[in-house]
Amino acid sequence: MVTVTTSVLDTSSVVPPRPAAPASAGRFGGRAVERAGLAALLIATAVLYLWNITINGMGNQFYAGAAWAGSKSWEALLFGSLDPANFITVDKPPVSQWVMGLSGRIFGFSSASMLIPQALMAVAAVALLYGAVRRVSNSHHAGLLAGAALALTPVAALMFRFNNPDAAMVLLMMAAAYATVRALQRASTLWIALAGAALGFAFLAKMLEGLMVLPALGLAYLIAAPNPIRTRILQLFGALVALLVASGWYVVVTLWWPASTRPYLAGSTDNNFMNLVLGYNGFARVLGRNHGGGGGGHAQTPPAHAAAQLPAGHPGFGGFGGQVRGVERLFSGEFGVEIGWLLPAALLAFVLVLISRGRAPRTDLMRAAAIVFGGWMIIDGGVLSYMNGMVHPYYCLSIAPAVAGMFALGIREMWTRRETLLGRLGTAALLAVTGVWSFVLLQRNSGWYPELRWAILIVTLLAAVLVAIPWTYRAHRRLGAAVLTVGILGGLSGAAAYSVATVATAHSGGGPTVGPAQADGHGGWGQAQANPQLTALLQKTNSTWAAAVNGSSSAAGLELQSGKAVMAIGGFSGSDPTPTLAEFQADVKAGKIGYYVVQSNGRGQGDGGSFDSRTDTTGTAERSATGGARTQRSQTTDPARMPGGSGGFGRNQHTDITNWVTATFTPQQVGNATVYNLRG
Repeated sequence: MVTVTTSVLDTSSVVPPRPAAPASAGRFGGRAVERAGLAALLIATAVLYLWNITINGMGNQFYAGAAWAGSKSWEALLFGSLDPANFITVDKPPVSQWVMGLSGRIFGFSSASMLIPQALMAVAAVALLYGAVRRVSNSHHAGLLAGAALALTPVAALMFRFNNPDAAMVLLMMAAAYATVRALQRASTLWIALAGAALGFAFLAKMLEGLMVLPALGLAYLIAAPNPIRTRILQLFGALVALLVASGWYVVVTLWWPASTRPYLAGSTDNNFMNLVLGYNGFARVLGRNHGGGGGGHAQTPPAHAAAQLPAGHPGFGGFGGQVRGVERLFSGEFGVEIGWLLPAALLAFVLVLISRGRAPRTDLMRAAAIVFGGWMIIDGGVLSYMNGMVHPYYCLSIAPAVAGMFALGIREMWTRRETLLGRLGTAALLAVTGVWSFVLLQRNSGWYPELRWAILIVTLLAAVLVAIPWTYRAHRRLGAAVLTVGILGGLSGAAAYSVATVATAHSGGGPTVGPAQADGHGGWGQAQANPQLTALLQKTNSTWAAAVNGSSSAAGLELQSGKAVMAIGGFSGSDPTPTLAEFQADVKAGKIGYYVVQSNGRGQGDGGSFDSRTDTTGTAERSATGGARTQRSQTTDPARMPGGSGGFGRNQHTDITNWVTATFTPQQVGNATVYNLRG
């Protein structure tokens, strides 16, 4: 058992320790060398992440549509609306949309203006991780290792070049961790309050997922801050207040703003933000009770062909299509190649640091940092491993800074104790585990550069053997450091290769994946195919909404192609209870909607969410607005009898609108879509 000489509940006054001077501070040019090293790390990160970033085009059209809308309308920017006419929002809070929308307003909306801010967030996250590890370890090299490990994590290379809200959320989580480290050094009320504020905005990026780091930060401060326990508790309470203020103001805005004059909050069942927090994006997502069919507790499932398209090196869609639930989730399938490269070593590092620092004072910064990064990794990773609801593998980006930071801290701690058996064996174990696991992950995609995995295995195991031998350190002062460096470089090579391959590959749609290019692309499902005839038709309209279509992804695709606002009936899943038939009829009567579009069931078309249906032509006819037969299934390919092109999540809630439109207006074929002119 790890023992701590000073009680966590010690109420005596403690003089905050003055941070140790950097080891290189006394050497001529030491600080300059450190600054040059940090600059090189950040420049290399920027080059890697900005390189040909527009290869990803509009990325996820769902969020791209909202970014475009925000560049056109301040109200759309505030609420994260999918369209500039403010019918409905995306199903997440708007922090990420604020950044991309403001960039579009300043520079003009484009792929570059939308994605470059995401890449710059990666640079900022790397800098913050460097700073946090540098401060607690008193090692410039440990900070560089942590930053490089994060930059070379494949899921980071994927999502910091994409337009999902995960990038903004992780940057804010990392900012909170950095602020906590600063607070731990001096028991700073200001810095712990800033940590709370950062978490408040992380909540506004992706709700409860952004708060997964909170328990680790709170526990680390409660245990290790250099002041009395009563003061620590009061400071943590102040941080909680800062969190509530930083996030709560937006909740108040959504409650205060008349619902009839703002967009519907997508994902909620009653247009209430707290319903979204506790339900769709909260506990319902973890428990697998999202309202895929309007509150019916159905988790969303992609079509069979989406899973079938995965290459041999990328088995599983997380919670989709048979991905395992439990501890092994983060080590298997797509999760494994996105985050798993350093995960076993980081878990081992957490244990080794706690053992090594077992008799250190209560205020020991290294052990506190292990609680921050190790606790973050274990708590957040545990939730990802066991959640029942929709689980995209890229969600694991949320633990990438924790894994990288913990790995670097473990290497640093064991290296400083290399004269002891624990230090030598610990360093050797970290290198060996990293090399062996990289070999296992690369073996899953055995046809891709098979020589790479063998080179990694040989280099890391050889380095592990050498660092375990005392002679390596005693024969020459720098020999041990050289061996360690070679071992680390070998251990990072697998993740680096996958990250470079990820950067070189175009990604789009709702389920992007990492690694080398595949014949069917990476995550292209959920993207609307180009329809030049339909685009030209919509561009000629001057109504509030050029068209209405079932599902947000389809609506966003039409918006991006035509530059016109499109009403997304039913929101992301097609199950949001807006609009009602009466509301839709009123808008049609007022001339606010130009066309009703039923897209073909081709790939990427016609779904209520981000999934598509390639071959299923089964329509569902519900009871019509004026009464009629009970629900019946009809095998048909007639668009007029299909539920508005919906079907992505299995239960279309707006067939009454579809039935009214098809019974009232005459269809016409426009490209691969069936269109109803609602103006006559």
